[in-house]
Amino acid sequence: MNIQTTTPFTVDFAKVKGRQQAAWSSGDYAIVGTTLQIVGEMLCEAVDLRSTQRVLDVAAGNGNATLAAARRFAEVVSTDYVGTLLDHGGERAKAEHLSVTFQLADAENLPFADASFDVVLSTFGVMFTPDQERAAQELLRVCRPGGKIGLANWTPESFIGRVFKTIGKYVPPAPGVKSPALWGTRGHLELLFGSNATIAAESRNFNFRYKSPAHWVEIFRTYYGPVLKAFAAIDGETRIALERDLLTLIDEFNIATDDTLVVPSAYLEVVATRH
Repeated sequence: MNIQTTTPFTVDFAKVKGRQQAAWSSGDYAIVGTTLQIVGEMLCEAVDLRSTQRVLDVAAGNGNATLAAARRFAEVVSTDYVGTLLDHGGERAKAEHLSVTFQLADAENLPFADASFDVVLSTFGVMFTPDQERAAQELLRVCRPGGKIGLANWTPESFIGRVFKTIGKYVPPAPGVKSPALWGTRGHLELLFGSNATIAAESRNFNFRYKSPAHWVEIFRTYYGPVLKAFAAIDGETRIALERDLLTLIDEFNIATDDTLVVPSAYLEVVATRH
């Protein structure tokens, strides 16, 4: 009798992270990121942010939650592993005369002491880490007991969740890496945080508002790293097919009736209180 054995698949998280970092460094995420500012403002309200608190923004991008927290006079440290995005955040903070510390940092290996922040935030950021369990443990580690972790995460069936599924048909994700959109489900968050936090979550919608469906595709394929890289990885005919699929998806979600684009995309607004 022949007995077949299989070797457990091991994900090379460092390699995956390198590719992701290259993707987010391409284009100019800030062009898209600034349109999401309202989410950072709402998240700061959700965690009931106070001026006396020390705040960490993880995978901050160009600083939406960072600026929202600084506008509320908190002490804010803004982190990302893409330096140019932090530069954009710094320019925005300077323009508003806001005091913020910007620091390069990997969400899976935060260079801060245990329990050193009252509030830890991430808007559509930490959800994209390849090693989700490690990232969640880092959020918990740097948050003090009784402190709050505030997250905004796209849900699996949201417009953006479906965008990533559509891209995945043409450029498959790395084997063994979990979908970022799992962070948009309460059950997965409970698995990630375990008994270390009490989770409250509300479903919200962010409305993408662009000149037209074609305008959205143009902006995202030019400036949004993952979409830019997807188009770059395929040939001409396949690019046409991907663009067609994205336009079909937009048509499914678009609620505008005047040839513009208004697309609601669901996300989970999370407040996890650290035990």
